Amino acid sequence: MKLEERRELAVLEAIEQDEQITQRSLASSLGIALGLTNLYLKRLVRKGYIKCVNVRSNRLLYLITPNGIVEKSRLTYEFIDYSLDLYRGVRQNLRAVLEPLVNAGLTNIAIHGTGEAAELAYLSLREQGIEPGAIFDGVPGGRFLGMTIQSIDDLDTTNYDRIIVASLDNGETIRDELVRCGVEKDRILLLLNKLGKTVAISTEGRESARKNT
Repeated sequence: MKLEERRELAVLEAIEQDEQITQRSLASSLGIALGLTNLYLKRLVRKGYIKCVNVRSNRLLYLITPNGIVEKSRLTYEFIDYSLDLYRGVRQNLRAVLEPLVNAGLTNIAIHGTGEAAELAYLSLREQGIEPGAIFDGVPGGRFLGMTIQSIDDLDTTNYDRIIVASLDNGETIRDELVRCGVEKDRILLLLNKLGKTVAISTEGRESARKNT
């Protein structure tokens, strides 16, 4: 399932729940720029999935159309199928990388990220009998999976054997940021989203696993 389709589904769901939602609120919930949100809304209007009604001079009401309801159902089904394939792919690939690390005694694994991919990484670690050693994120504070979310600035003072970058969209960018912060590249396990549904551990992560067996 493409990123654009996932965002269109999120827009349709948000409008179905709140017809008076503003573009700014929608942009915030999607985590994208206001201008990009406007483009998605215009695209959905053009496709006939939503319609825009002026209720005041400075206020718009978004209504999901019957065709929009059908499309939302289709996208929801695709998203469920995509999520199941994604979950299986992440588990299989992480297992392939983690098993040799476990055999080599390298079980102090940290996670970067606090989203769904991080939850998948966490479950994969638990399947190997590993509890994550630390959780890092660009926005520290709060708790995730019962652990305090630490700043990447704390990496220098934290002991870990490997760190999983739990992101399917911008993992390479995060990886590069971690390297700039002093993390050795071969200690990073990167989830890559390739060809829509296929998820693979980065070459660096696989080579790292082989070096320690």
